Amino acid sequence: MKKVNFHTHSTFCDGKNTIEENVVAAIGKNFEILGFSSHSFYPFAYAENIKADKVPQYCSEILSAKQKYADKIQIRLGFEADYIPGITFPRFDRYSEFNPDFLIGSVHYVFNKDGIIPVDYSPEVLNSALEKYYKGREKDFVCEYFEHEKEMIRCGDFTFVGHPDLVRKFNGRLSFFDERDSWYKEEIKLLAKEISKSGFATEINTGGISRGYMQSPYPGEYFLSLLHEYNVPLFISSDAHEVNQLDGFFDVAAEAARKAGYTEIVCDVSDRHSFEFTALD
Repeated sequence: MKKVNFHTHSTFCDGKNTIEENVVAAIGKNFEILGFSSHSFYPFAYAENIKADKVPQYCSEILSAKQKYADKIQIRLGFEADYIPGITFPRFDRYSEFNPDFLIGSVHYVFNKDGIIPVDYSPEVLNSALEKYYKGREKDFVCEYFEHEKEMIRCGDFTFVGHPDLVRKFNGRLSFFDERDSWYKEEIKLLAKEISKSGFATEINTGGISRGYMQSPYPGEYFLSLLHEYNVPLFISSDAHEVNQLDGFFDVAAEAARKAGYTEIVCDVSDRHSFEFTALD
């Protein structure tokens, strides 16, 4: 199985290491391909996303590293583009001047008439927001999150769906919904069908494990089985925010993919929407 990662953050957003530090570490870990995916609301700025005036430098450093280390590793330029209803969308036409190799479409915030709720900033922040805006209606929050996901997929033009059940990240600590409930499984099924219709791939993401919040990757076991049933291409990512996470728990992700029925995974992208595969050994 080729060792690749398309979900890598650096000091241009909320990562702890520079572009070059990530590349050097990836070479040391025998990666064949490393893709950078800075958090982005481009052309807007919010929280720890890359600032618009820093995007040219971000691209320049990645392209420089691509040339400098061409004999050791392949480098890909990308963005993790957030979806904000009615404001910004993960679409290649919004990033055309930077000519990215790929885009990850992600939902990190739930926007409603009362406020903005960060889905994965910290358990404390999420718990406070749930008590303020959703006391006794936590199911509504989860359903609104999945509605954002489906809206993003319908209006987006990107490559990968990022951590599509990110709403689970802090559930192990906060227990604000039961993942075994029929309504939750129905939400998962509807989203899996939407991803399948889109032609996008999705990731099996180990970031929640690396940060100590989860015991298994997202998507969860049931979600993965549906993605396989609906023929959704899958790639393994670490969602790394520091170099020691670059290949964190890849073995766990691979085993989860096998258990769901996958025999191959995405190992590269061509023309932004076409995938190359490697056997899931």
